[in-house]
Amino acid sequence: TKNVIKNIQWTTGNNFTVERGQQQIEEFISIWEVHESWLHCSEFLHEEELEHSKRYHYRVCWSIPTRRKPTPRATASVYFVIEISKIKPATLPVELSFTLESSRLIHRPEQCQFREKWLKDIIENKIILMERL
Repeated sequence: TKNVIKNIQWTTGNNFTVERGQQQIEEFISIWEVHESWLHCSEFLHEEELEHSKRYHYRVCWSIPTRRKPTPRATASVYFVIEISKIKPATLPVELSFTLESSRLIHRPEQCQFREKWLKDIIENKIILMERL
């Protein structure tokens, strides 16, 4: 069986706002297959002006708080960039990419399915590092 890569309908460049971008990121991560114990918060970081586009940077911070440990030992961040072309028609959808904390690999929603294991690996590696220190 072939895995279907889930995505959402992204807003167009002419309908984009910083708030709409954050709402769409929330909508996008809501289709990720992560256990309900994961909690997250998202925030807008900054806007970047380039020659041929504008980029809007966001961060979503993930953790698994529990009753015994409401403040998690470690968190995992996913960084999102929404890019709006200055050259292409503003009626086209914005382009989204994301990277995981401590990784340079750029993911695109239409090309890969998010994996919960990525978040677990980041947190496990941080805890191992803290225990060594």
